[in-house]
Amino acid sequence: MNISISKATKTRIHEVDYTKLTFGRDFSDHMLVAEYTNGEWQDPKIVPFGPFEISPSMTAIHHGQSIFEGMKAFKSPEGNPLLFRPYENYKRMNLSAARMCMPAIPENIFMDGIKALVHLDSNWIPTEEGKSLYIRPVYFSFDTVIGVKPAENYRLMVFTSPCSAYYAEPLNVKIERHYSRAAQGGVGFAKAAGNYGGAMLPTKLANQEGFHQILWTDAAHHEYIEESGSMNVMFVIDDTLVTPALSDSKLAGVTRESIIYIARMWGMKVEERQISVTELVEAARNGSLKEAFGTGTAANLAHIAKIGFEEELFTLPDLPSHSFINRISTYMMDLKTGKIKDAFGWVVNVN
Repeated sequence: MNISISKATKTRIHEVDYTKLTFGRDFSDHMLVAEYTNGEWQDPKIVPFGPFEISPSMTAIHHGQSIFEGMKAFKSPEGNPLLFRPYENYKRMNLSAARMCMPAIPENIFMDGIKALVHLDSNWIPTEEGKSLYIRPVYFSFDTVIGVKPAENYRLMVFTSPCSAYYAEPLNVKIERHYSRAAQGGVGFAKAAGNYGGAMLPTKLANQEGFHQILWTDAAHHEYIEESGSMNVMFVIDDTLVTPALSDSKLAGVTRESIIYIARMWGMKVEERQISVTELVEAARNGSLKEAFGTGTAANLAHIAKIGFEEELFTLPDLPSHSFINRISTYMMDLKTGKIKDAFGWVVNVN
């Protein structure tokens, strides 16, 4: 892969306070850029991170052909940059691209480009517990002629950001039964930008009621749990790990799939199925709902402490040290940072 590299004249890393990182605020020195023009992908390049010029008629901001992914890099005890299951993110990005009528991204542009970018800015990867280098690939149409049709020109950009945990405290979530995130046959399974824009108003309304996030329900009848905010959602009911079965209205999370695989390897009973609001509320009432948490690259595993439903607010039990979420959180982080053997072939050493 021919990747040209134009290095920044000086690093900005010393401007960042690594003791006070917040998600998505600070950005590393470089970014990857690749363009699709004249029916084919051009060689990617790595350039200093910074603004770029766009036309007011750029189609992505008019008609929403824009998708993205979320990944993270960690450092091993030896100081090597590590990526967690990046090929799964690559596959999912192309699933999103197909749904949004965008050309597929070649694997070598995506994977070789990200490896080169992370290698170049490896000094930006935090080594403190709970911190990482967030990687944001974003892919959008770049035509400058307005018309509701698939564009002919596209741009892929990848930049990185040192970050701490997305959620700093256990979450209070509200079961949402009016607004919808996605419908069957729609784009809910894709990481399309519009999915997140449409979720902002109902989430803001929930915030005003004292909740951090929403538990989305199905668009047709609001009877079944879908996912939570920017996360998949899981529950431990009695001794069983239960999570909503995937459909075209839910995002197939890489973290979700990894947790399910490990839980089954540990011998835990796992059910991927419909979870009704009635079942979840009854489990919260009778105490059989032991744990609830969201899963995602940005969120990692986000403990849900309270669930609101209509006028009721259910407080879940305190988590003992041997709880599933505590055990799986530690195991996943040790795996991602190279502290334990990778028996799955999930961790990619950038070096």
